[in-house]
Amino acid sequence: MMVPPAVNLGIDIRVLAEAEGMAAQLAATEIGDYRDAETVLRFADDVDVITFDHEHVPQKILRQLVDRGVAVHPGPDALLYAQDKLLMREKLSELGLPVPIWARVRTEDELQRFLDDNGGRAVLKTPRGGYDGKGVRVVSAAHEATDWFAAVAESGSDDGLLVEELVEFRRELAQLAARRPSGDIVFWPVVESVQRDGVCAEVIAPAPASAGRVADVAAQIAGDVASGLGVTGVFAVELFETTDDRLLVNELAMRPHNSGHWTQDGSTTSQFEQHLRAVLDLPLGATGCTQPHTAMVNILGGPSVGTLTDRYADAMEIHPTVKIHNYGKDPRPGRKVGHVNAAGDDLDDVVYQARAAAAFFQD
Repeated sequence: MMVPPAVNLGIDIRVLAEAEGMAAQLAATEIGDYRDAETVLRFADDVDVITFDHEHVPQKILRQLVDRGVAVHPGPDALLYAQDKLLMREKLSELGLPVPIWARVRTEDELQRFLDDNGGRAVLKTPRGGYDGKGVRVVSAAHEATDWFAAVAESGSDDGLLVEELVEFRRELAQLAARRPSGDIVFWPVVESVQRDGVCAEVIAPAPASAGRVADVAAQIAGDVASGLGVTGVFAVELFETTDDRLLVNELAMRPHNSGHWTQDGSTTSQFEQHLRAVLDLPLGATGCTQPHTAMVNILGGPSVGTLTDRYADAMEIHPTVKIHNYGKDPRPGRKVGHVNAAGDDLDDVVYQARAAAAFFQD
């Protein structure tokens, strides 16, 4: 989704894709393993800036790129905190940012003590590799994590697991921002995200009833994250709004994020154009809303028969104001294969239009 704005900005964009079928249309694409240093370093020889659509590139390779003088955004020192949840919690706590009560646990006894001290239930997470609900488990007894502790022991790692209080929250929010290497930073309005089975299903922008304190605090937290971690490019701070009116940092994403897809049709500058501007240290674009309300609804799984494009005509005829975004991915249960955006003056109608249009593409 960075390719169209790259074309408009006159930027030559190239993609290192993991496999056939993941390649970007309209962009020069090389198939290769991002975990192989030789492949990545060879790819980097022909580009000016390296950036990412996920956080899993190994630190060793990132640091080799930097040592060779390649501009990497976000850099390895920042990306580290999106790759490892334990390090993220340690760093955010060190910066004095609001986070859930947490601990590093290496044994079932340590986990049980945390449970006993924090209401008897908690959220357990693997430090690395989890996303969209993977690597996350709610536990009420230490023996429920025996398999995870065994896997950690088998790996030879001494990192342990991350355990956090089970936060009582009224909704989940996300603050999207972009920062240039020179330090300039901009913020989009804070949004509300709706999760289903650990996966983002819907986003409403701006978040209802967020003007004033909520918006100010969310932007302040994101600004502190950016400066404290040295983040460059577009990034998202996922937040809990608790039942006692606090905002707590849940996760960090140092890349264009699902919570920012609404910006393609609801903001002056989309997150994808902004990311290109930011990593190239170009002036950042305006982030205001072009309509009072925008709703994004993910297309999860896709149709069981045929393709998304087979259903375009019907969706377009009934919902002519909705914009459809197709990722070109094969349908698979739970997989994000596209999204729709709807924008307008009436929030209820905007949400209805987005949900109804997305339903055309799901069985």
